[in-house]
Amino acid sequence: MGDEEAARLVSHAHPPCKASAVRVCLVFDCLYPHSVGGGERWYRALAEGVAARGHEVTYLTLLNWDPKVGPGVPEVAVVAVAPEMSIYSGDRRSLRAQLRFALGVFLHLLRHGERYDVVQTPALHLSLLAVLAARPFQRFGLVVDWFEVWRREYWLEYLGPLWGRLGWLGQRLTARSRHAALCFSRLHAERLRELGYRGSITLIEGLREFDSRELEPAPAEPVVVFAGRHIPEKRAASIVPAVALARETLPGLQAEIFGDGPERQRVLQLIDELGLEGSVAALGFADAEHVQETLRHALCLVHPSSREGYGIVVVEASALGTPAVVVAGPDNAATELVEEGENGFVAASAAPRDLADAILRVHAAGQALRDSTREWFGRNRERLSLETSIETVIGVYRGASSR
Repeated sequence: MGDEEAARLVSHAHPPCKASAVRVCLVFDCLYPHSVGGGERWYRALAEGVAARGHEVTYLTLLNWDPKVGPGVPEVAVVAVAPEMSIYSGDRRSLRAQLRFALGVFLHLLRHGERYDVVQTPALHLSLLAVLAARPFQRFGLVVDWFEVWRREYWLEYLGPLWGRLGWLGQRLTARSRHAALCFSRLHAERLRELGYRGSITLIEGLREFDSRELEPAPAEPVVVFAGRHIPEKRAASIVPAVALARETLPGLQAEIFGDGPERQRVLQLIDELGLEGSVAALGFADAEHVQETLRHALCLVHPSSREGYGIVVVEASALGTPAVVVAGPDNAATELVEEGENGFVAASAAPRDLADAILRVHAAGQALRDSTREWFGRNRERLSLETSIETVIGVYRGASSR
């Protein structure tokens, strides 16, 4: 897609900026709600929040909406620098799509980089390499979202011996580049330091806003909820045998599993093999309000992921007074969001017995655990709010700005 064509896909012309306003370019290959995920929601909320505070925001992405309708982000200039492409290839992000997007980002910044005071993009994406490659030709500050810092072992497991080593090397090199770093957990902030990053790290702990209605208490029903993409590291399928075991003690227990992905067939297979039709439902993607209302009445959220940079669904559950069950692991930062026995439990593993025991502990704790979950969120609400995070990020922009 040429730059002239991309220009026709701008959703909103920028209003005149105040002299103190920062000109921000967000670079992410997905745009919520046309693509659904934690990163997508963060970048969409960030774009709107920064623009609402009088700053100029441009959002570079792949085309993933109907051009006749537009992306639908008021006050933000959304520019498609590459055509519509599938983000995923199987259970992995598509290298082809990342390369095409990175090329579009590089060309856009070569032509228009002088328009921006700050460019922001995630680590572990090829778009970061594109931004770094364009930087010597233009004058802009750089902010990098380090949602995760992968261990060398995980790189090798994920991409194999050759590409895994190259990925690990690329992560080390980008960590040592000059930029302002945003981290979303203490786990990954520490890993970034270990990689050799010497700049300032800002911890961002609030990725969405919560209204007072979400704090209204609701009685628990005997149902556990999972919400997330069905990929190997989310381990959605592990919930099915865990529920089967927990039902030996709690016969009325049910599960509702939201989301889709390459592991969905495994979930359906286990439901059939264990005879849990009618007790465990794999519901696919559903609108946010339906998931929220189901979670509000749930006994608990079960989030057995092995790898999380943050774990926003745990915060969402806590805001509703619903305890969470997460799983201990070296790459799971979601455990930072659970205080044992206060707003949930940390299972020792994703093995059926360990998950079942954690679910039964939630049931045994009863209303007292739901009350303490609401109290935990109330104490932590300010630091976990999107409002706090946006104000913090704007401060980072001012420090990193090219002006």
